[in-house]
This record gives sequence, structure tokens and C-alpha cells, in this order.
Amino acid sequence: MMEDLALAGYSPKTQKSYIDAVRGLAKHYMRPPDKLSEDEVRQFFLHLINKRKAAKSTVTIYLCGIKFFYETTLKRDWKIFDLVRPLRSKRLPVVLTTDEVLIILKEIKSPLYRMALIIIYACGLRISEAVCLKTTDIDGKRCLLKVHGKGSKDRYVPLPDCPLDLLRSYYQEHGTGTGYLFPHKDGGHIYKDTLQVAFKKAIRQSSVNKIASVHTLRHSYATLLLENGEDIRVIKDIIGHSSIVTTDVYTHVTGKLTTRLHVNLNKIMPKFQL
Repeated sequence: MMEDLALAGYSPKTQKSYIDAVRGLAKHYMRPPDKLSEDEVRQFFLHLINKRKAAKSTVTIYLCGIKFFYETTLKRDWKIFDLVRPLRSKRLPVVLTTDEVLIILKEIKSPLYRMALIIIYACGLRISEAVCLKTTDIDGKRCLLKVHGKGSKDRYVPLPDCPLDLLRSYYQEHGTGTGYLFPHKDGGHIYKDTLQVAFKKAIRQSSVNKIASVHTLRHSYATLLLENGEDIRVIKDIIGHSSIVTTDVYTHVTGKLTTRLHVNLNKIMPKFQL
């Protein structure tokens, strides 16, 4: 299975997730997964959904990993994989205002972490995209940042003037010879978990009463663009979504859009009479 995943071009992170899913299935029955029947796999997914109340994302990972194992590696055509459909989550993302972002960032004492978080917010990056940025990814003349996105899909995103100026000052004072924009003392780049811990600590120390993570900065960036009139299709490309459906969630979390829509409706709606 590991060889098949590598040949299929899956990222190391996805390979691990799929392997762990099959391990979870084997551990549940305490038997080799290639010895299980289709009905046993069916009962496992019922256990996930009904007993464990697993989240949609968890069921999806199990489904993708186990399906790959049986269909690709074992060449078994089982109908159960066409039947399993994880319930869609309808929870809306938490969004921070620009003032709340500034309040939180003030609590970040490390210039390295603060600069990384500023870039994540200013460019709408995933945390995995930000930590591995290199100095060569900055195009200062065109005010662009090259992002090595999810699924090996590179893209360029706008780099606003203020963060660009801060980056220049930051690098002059803290730059190293590693090539990474946010280096770690071991010679690589900073760790995602460490940056996440620093951000959550800053929230606890601030006056912002919201449950947020570093990824919330990305949601807040997209919402900010939408509130200020940017086309949702442009936002989709900037933040690297593969489908407009994913980006569309931000239309449900912005109060300014609702207010603007209400004002516009009042202008264009005819004066009805009874």
C-alpha cells in the first residue's frame, strides 16, 4: 500500500493518514486487514458513525484510506465504499476582525513568530505554506509571494506594502543563512505546532474572547477581502481553493455583506401597496 500511495503521487502527510486509517481498521478487529470481509468493513464504518460519533473529516480520512487499500492495493471491488457518505458539517468558521488580529499579535513576543503570523494573515496562507517559505519566494518588485500550496500546487499571492516593508526590516535584523524566511535553530524552518502554541497562548493573554487557531487568520483574510468588494472567484485563486464551493462559506460569515445587501434591496425594491 505504501508503494502504491507513492506511485499515485500522494503527499507524505496523506500517505501517513491513509496508512493510519487502515491500521485503525486492523486494530479494531485485531486481525490483518486483508483478512476482513466486506461486511466487517461495513460494520466498522457504522461503528465510526453511530458509536464513536466521528467527525466528517475523520470518517472521510478513514474512507479514503481504507478504500485505497482494498480497491487499489488488493484489487477488491466492494460496493460499501460507494455507500459511505460522511455527514456534511454546517459549522461556520470563526472570523477575527482586523482590530482583534492586532490585539492578538501584540501578545506575541517573538519577532520570528509575530512576523510569520503577520504574513499568514496578510496573504491568507495555510500554516503549512507559511513555515516553509524561503527568501527566494519573495518578489519585492512585483509585491508578490510565491506559495508552495497544498497538493504541490504553487501560486502567487499579493504581498501588501506594509508586510513587505516589515519583512525587509525583519530580515535585516534576524536573517540567517538557512534560506528559510522563518528559520529554526536546527537549520530547517519553524514547526507548525510551535507556531500554533504561540498563537493560542497569545489569545489567552489577550482580551479577544474567541476560540481561534492560526487557520482562523486565513478565514479572516478571505472574509476581509469579500467584505471590501473583492470577487469571490479571485479570492478562491488567491487562497488556493480547488473549488468555489469551499470559498463560498465566507459569504455566510460576514456581517458587512448582509448590511450591504439590505441597503441595496431597499434601493431596488419597488414600493409595494396593499
